[in-house]
Amino acid sequence: MVKKMYRYEPDYIVSPGEILEETLETCGIRKNDLAVRCGLSEKTISLILSGKAPVMPETAIQFKRVLGISASIWNNTEAKYQLYKATHGDREQLATYEKWLKGFPVKELVERDIIKRKSDTAEMVAQLLDFFRVGSVPAWCTKYANMQLSFRHSLSFQSKLESLAVWLREGELKAEHIHCAPFDKKKFYDALGEIRRLTRETLKTFAPRMIELCADAGVAVVFVKELPGTHLYGITRWLRPNKALIELSLRYKWEDHFWFTFYHESGHILLHGKKNVFIDDTEFTAYDEEEEQANKFAANRLISKREYLSFVADEVFNQESILAFAERLNIAPSIIVGRLQHDRKIPWATPLNYLKRKFVFVRKERSENASRYTT
Repeated sequence: MVKKMYRYEPDYIVSPGEILEETLETCGIRKNDLAVRCGLSEKTISLILSGKAPVMPETAIQFKRVLGISASIWNNTEAKYQLYKATHGDREQLATYEKWLKGFPVKELVERDIIKRKSDTAEMVAQLLDFFRVGSVPAWCTKYANMQLSFRHSLSFQSKLESLAVWLREGELKAEHIHCAPFDKKKFYDALGEIRRLTRETLKTFAPRMIELCADAGVAVVFVKELPGTHLYGITRWLRPNKALIELSLRYKWEDHFWFTFYHESGHILLHGKKNVFIDDTEFTAYDEEEEQANKFAANRLISKREYLSFVADEVFNQESILAFAERLNIAPSIIVGRLQHDRKIPWATPLNYLKRKFVFVRKERSENASRYTT
């Protein structure tokens, strides 16, 4: 037989004033007499008895001398009483934020085990604040309103702030579990070269090695499924001066898009400053100089400009030529197909799409918050 332990948490608490009143009755001491013995005004004693004034540490010492009850008991009782009042007031305040709560994709958050569904609005709001590690809803609004100023200001930016914030926070939490060496630019360049050779492997095979190589160079790479209300491919930001984060969503799931996204985000790390947050939630159009630089970095790291121009010059784009080119470059053929489609050398609906694999998230168990990735 399994015994379940239940924690008793009463919804009331005894105030120091109530204890004082019972003690005075037991000892047969009147409140004016207590005031004289403690050197306090009768008004102060009345306020303590009614719970309108706290038992200060100095008063607790006086009560100990007059009533024989330890000062620590008075102090502890007062602290618990004040915490109870603050907690009760906090719950009342949180209950007013139902509209704020509804701005989040609550159903998805429950499925991801980020929060538990409760009938009590205050409890669900409290869970979200715990998840974000902020003390209040106004504090959350300030934090993420300020962060929004760092986002890339694309006219096509579509992601909803609340959903985006959850996605970012999930990435932070996953990155906390990745031990990274201090960022080293040369090591990261070297890692990108080795990762390029892994593109021919399955995601299940290359992902752990990819994460390890990047971590050794000071970059945490995490995979987080996008949420309703977001249109995200990836994000680059610096968690600390010596630790960068690349967060990938596997949006659209196609292998060629995944690799371009990864190298695009890597370009931001290597080419740009540490203060900006680069969020890519559109096709990789060059809407500013930094994005264009990251685009070129990704394209050239995957297929060098010289190699690519030589290949397209023949204008022979079929299974045989693409597989031979991929073999010579030692990269996945899907990367070549995707590049040709992007450059309008072949149509998007080409039969060659069979050379492109899809990556998807598969949840191991509904009760787990972690997802694994597979092809």
